[in-house]
Amino acid sequence: MYISESIKYIGVNDTKIDLFESQYPVPDGMTYNSYVILDEKIAVMDTVEADFVEQWHENMGVVLNGRTPDYLVIQHMEPDHSANIRYFMSSYPEAKIVASEKAFTMIKNFFGTDYADRRIVVADGDTLSLGQHTLTFYTAPMVHWPEVIVTYDSFDKVLFSADGFGCFGYPNNIREWIPRGRRYYMGIVAKYGPQVQSLLKKLSGLDIQKICSLHGAVIDKSLDTCLKLYNTWSSYEPEEEGVVIAYTSIYGNTKKAVDLLVEKLRVQGENNIVVYDLSRCDISLAVTDAFRYSTLILATPTYNGDVFPFMKSFIEHLTERNFQKRKVAFIENGSWAPTAAKVMASMLEKSKNLTYADTTVTIMSALKKENILQIEDLAKEMGLSPQL
Repeated sequence: MYISESIKYIGVNDTKIDLFESQYPVPDGMTYNSYVILDEKIAVMDTVEADFVEQWHENMGVVLNGRTPDYLVIQHMEPDHSANIRYFMSSYPEAKIVASEKAFTMIKNFFGTDYADRRIVVADGDTLSLGQHTLTFYTAPMVHWPEVIVTYDSFDKVLFSADGFGCFGYPNNIREWIPRGRRYYMGIVAKYGPQVQSLLKKLSGLDIQKICSLHGAVIDKSLDTCLKLYNTWSSYEPEEEGVVIAYTSIYGNTKKAVDLLVEKLRVQGENNIVVYDLSRCDISLAVTDAFRYSTLILATPTYNGDVFPFMKSFIEHLTERNFQKRKVAFIENGSWAPTAAKVMASMLEKSKNLTYADTTVTIMSALKKENILQIEDLAKEMGLSPQL
């Protein structure tokens, strides 16, 4: 991974991991990125996950070529980036750690010491000169942990962005980065949209030519596209006009309603439709598309006076990420006391700027003529959204 003549990649690629953070399937693996800036002084940017310490140290040794690092910059304290702090500090006893005040508190929590005699605490706008390279630090609290900083190198015009602009796997181009970066953002960062907006404002005046995240590839092309997407995602605006239908169905009757709705939506000219069976899909993909598109339709049976468990979990995934600014509709099913629409609406009460469809489809066990008419009405209502 080429960065520049003086900035070298020393990260690792985890191809054996199945679930990132024990919840996100990553069939293409996960990178833990670390970098070395070679100058009169040498700075190492973050470490890697604990299992890869030997490979990381070997990569670093090749790049250092006998030299000794002066600084370890810790931008983010999640263990997949900070696990080898103690190893580094033992290996290079003259080196100092550069991090935020909150990061040093976490360092002590993790390692039993905050390296009080070897630490440099940085805050917004602080700088560190390596020679030709001057690093400027910007605090990024809750993007997506409270101690986070990002670092701008004015010489090579590189932004070291911590977990920001990260993605799953290792994409080769912007077309691959967008879906992987979107899913990563919606799963891990989406709750903190206001904080991302604040960081984007801090960075808006910088001449950024490359972005080096802690996960995924270096972004050196289509930077404007990535920045615009981050602005859209963090402001919770729909990225595209389209309909997501997320459903659960126990005996197939709710699924029949969903299938009919898809047909009717297509008659209305709506072709951008994504359907998820929440009992069987990767829920992170369903969450991602719920944020991606402008309209969400939730369909589920009543279950124990509530909603089916997978639907309940899905809505909780949305609300904990500040789901908002969408058009929403409900299809409920119940053999004797349908309450699912009411429950789903109550779960979304704290979500901002949701526009609810006038039509709610209520099925009593199986589809009937009146349900078909309701579904036709709902399709007409959902198909009238203007193009974004």
